[in-house]
Amino acid sequence: MCYPKVLKFILTLSITLVISPGFADEEREVNFSKAPSSIAQWYKPTNKRQVWLHTMFRLRREMQAMGEYAAFGDKERLIQWSDKFAKDYRSIGEMVPEWADELEMDWLKRLQAAARSGDFAGVGAAQRKIGNSCSGCHKEYRAVTAALYRGANFDEVVVEDGETMEELNYKKFMGGLSSAMNRIKIALVDSRFEVATTAHELMSQRLEDLAGSCGACHKTDRQRDYLLGEENMARVQKLGELIAAKEVKEGQRALGSVAVEICATCHGIHRNIADLRGFIE
Repeated sequence: MCYPKVLKFILTLSITLVISPGFADEEREVNFSKAPSSIAQWYKPTNKRQVWLHTMFRLRREMQAMGEYAAFGDKERLIQWSDKFAKDYRSIGEMVPEWADELEMDWLKRLQAAARSGDFAGVGAAQRKIGNSCSGCHKEYRAVTAALYRGANFDEVVVEDGETMEELNYKKFMGGLSSAMNRIKIALVDSRFEVATTAHELMSQRLEDLAGSCGACHKTDRQRDYLLGEENMARVQKLGELIAAKEVKEGQRALGSVAVEICATCHGIHRNIADLRGFIE
């Protein structure tokens, strides 16, 4: 499959090689292809049923079924699944008209004809041709499309301050949370326990406020509790107890545990994709 009129995003990466001081900075270009904007209508929030994703899932399942029934020599079921596949495959061009000319329609006709004539080897050959087309599209577009339409858009998320009831944008809120955690670390290093206590109280309140914002995307408590449930909030409480006891080393370890189990885990799930999305948009 070829990709005319593809919008390219060029990310120039400055890679500092630290293996040897003799190496200079190197730059290389990484190309990202953005799918046509018409695909957006088949993803949330425009499309609640996630029609594009479910179509892709069906196509994969239908390809597998055809392969298995061709191997079994089961012509009747092979025809049934080839018809299902043909319907979903054609729908790609209906949903994203810009890709209609890229579909392997000739090979689709050959696949259906082979299924109806019981040419099981012919079915396999047609599947491989269409499958290569699918793989090419996925390689070109899937990662960026997932970032744009399946990742959270934190620009649209606000967090309500538990004290002032003010709605803060996510970036500003997370900056305040980061500052509070760093203030705890600095204060512990310098044995300024009153400052550490105040910063811990602020951090605790911020984490409670943050938990309330999870409902913007997650509709059950299970996802929120994975990061901000009883177990991790107990870590936050333990940190406060160690600060009150003036336990510097243990307090720093406890702070590190909070940072890894809550902050780093959440960033690993959300931030990389969110940053990529922000760059692409």
